[in-house]
Amino acid sequence: MNFRGWVAFVKLPPASLLWSCASCRCPLVLAASLKTSTCVANMAEEAKKQAAYTAVDNHVQNNQVVGVGSGSTIVYAVHRLAERVRQEKLNIICVPTSFQARQLILQHGLMLSDLDRHPELDVAIDGADEVDADLTLIKGGGGCLTQEKIVASCARHFVVIADFRKDSKAIGQQWRKGVPIEVVPMAHVPVSRRIVQLFGGEVNLRMGVSKAGPVVTDNSNFILDWKFERAHCWGDVNKAIKMIPGVVETGLFVGMAERAYFGTEDGRVRVRDAPVN
Repeated sequence: MNFRGWVAFVKLPPASLLWSCASCRCPLVLAASLKTSTCVANMAEEAKKQAAYTAVDNHVQNNQVVGVGSGSTIVYAVHRLAERVRQEKLNIICVPTSFQARQLILQHGLMLSDLDRHPELDVAIDGADEVDADLTLIKGGGGCLTQEKIVASCARHFVVIADFRKDSKAIGQQWRKGVPIEVVPMAHVPVSRRIVQLFGGEVNLRMGVSKAGPVVTDNSNFILDWKFERAHCWGDVNKAIKMIPGVVETGLFVGMAERAYFGTEDGRVRVRDAPVN
């Protein structure tokens, strides 16, 4: 029998049953999964916005010098900062942590400065890839860790903004890409070997996505991503890695943040303060 030219009509199962065949990864399930992923992404973006707006409203005042972090969440913080500057006629000076942050400041018409002119900041606001229960951070997913840490260290108050996906009880629970480490290019192999000797795990040179070869930072260095196998005393690890010749900085921010704002799935903002030692 010749079936060419026939059109088949198939009765689809109820939507509630589509999830039961997730193992087969059929197009229907993939479409439903894509819809769910989109919903989560939308919730995350709203959560970033709420966290950023709350932090800017709570910590930025007139006549301040503000450190502006990098990443996707900081976009909302700069937008809110620009709104307040226009509406409240605030006098705010901004110090960026990256090329991206510098462009955001200029695009929003804010006053741009640097650490040469303003080495002491009133507050620095930045995102994070992961935040644990003690406000130890992993940063550097965007490759800006060194300048981010320098700016944060110059601020009287360092505040972190993030969505619910970045909140974890312990480092490595949510962020699975490892600890970023900025290194001088010629040292990336010996540094990688030494980290594995000291702490185990796996170290990979971060490669570019839209370019051939490795990622190059704003400081013309390379990024290593160390995937650790177990929990560590992160303060000791941070110090030990920084002592390896060729290491510029690590993405471990230990004892630096004093408060974190997490946007939640339901539109609220959860606040966590650093433990008092």
